[in-house]
Amino acid sequence: MNIHEHQAKEILKEYGAPVPRGIAVTDLNNLEDKLRKIDAKTLVLKAQIHAGGRGKAGGVKLIENRKNLLNEAKLMLNKKLVTHQTGPEGRQVKRLYIEEASEIKEEFYLSCLVDRASSKIAFISSTEGGTDIEAIAIKYPKKISTSLVELNNEINEKDILKITKNFNFTIDQEKEAKKIIQALYKILIEKDATLIEINPLIINKKNNLICLDAKMNFDDNAVFRRPEISKLRDLNEEDPTEIEASKFDLSYIKLDGSIGCMVNGAGLAMATMDIIKLYGEEPANFLDVGGGASKEKVSAAFKLILSDKNIKGILINIFGGIMRCDVLAQGLVEAAKETNLTVPLVVRLAGTNFEEGNKILKESGLKIVPANDLNDAAQKIVKAIK
Repeated sequence: MNIHEHQAKEILKEYGAPVPRGIAVTDLNNLEDKLRKIDAKTLVLKAQIHAGGRGKAGGVKLIENRKNLLNEAKLMLNKKLVTHQTGPEGRQVKRLYIEEASEIKEEFYLSCLVDRASSKIAFISSTEGGTDIEAIAIKYPKKISTSLVELNNEINEKDILKITKNFNFTIDQEKEAKKIIQALYKILIEKDATLIEINPLIINKKNNLICLDAKMNFDDNAVFRRPEISKLRDLNEEDPTEIEASKFDLSYIKLDGSIGCMVNGAGLAMATMDIIKLYGEEPANFLDVGGGASKEKVSAAFKLILSDKNIKGILINIFGGIMRCDVLAQGLVEAAKETNLTVPLVVRLAGTNFEEGNKILKESGLKIVPANDLNDAAQKIVKAIK
């Protein structure tokens, strides 16, 4: 789960990390009254969307005359921003963040994340702040330092010095960096974050460290125990189909292909997507209905697939363990009749009650193509849509 920059900065502030003063707005009513919290002459106006590259797309503006702020805010609010992360469809700006401008002396990069390979917390630091860290990693890999830290109640002094060793901070700046790193470490653990990125971390004209931009991601599977994080979720920034899927506890991710997939089990779902690509087509989604799906859940999953206008055919691949193939077949038939299915549908059933399931599909009167195995199913759906 992602959150907005202004929300991430509020969390940083709560944990003692220095951030610029700012306010978030979703409308421009009484903007002057709201701005009384910021007495700076120069301001920065930022579009709040869950995507990088805002500055290049016109989503970050330096306002040197406060009288111009309202006009610039009107132009930015509800504007569609297209960045390298949004894709060509862009993202509509539904909230703005206005903060005091910072005079930048130096820029750095600092992040921490869960490193699954080592089961540790990884801190990544670089003197090349304010730029695309992925590009820096390719061009100048030696300018990026990774420090692996054990999971404990708090991070120790030795690890902190290891993280900041390339920054050449003064003694006072080192003390400020220590507070920031401790804050990131605690947030990652106490809020179930998976990534916290400060880019850039700056030294301002007063020689103080400031977290000028912030990004935070959280573990979806842990949000249920973090209500304070859950309430920060912005549904406007998420795919409507994925939101609908979450209501039925379906694991769904929309992709760009033309063959819709319904599978039970993440591994089987990945294998199904791979074999579709093997035969020259692209999957339109990842969809795992889980091990014990009901008729209602299967019906909802089927309708989700058909809501994608790019769908030219559907491949259903079910291995019945806990899930019974006859239950899935019944839900599938009901959903297909409700939606007036017009695209080719190939179904492969195996496992618990698969014979009963195939019988239900055969007697349904629907144009459903049965498959003997996954290889057969993939070939049949690719042939059908061509």
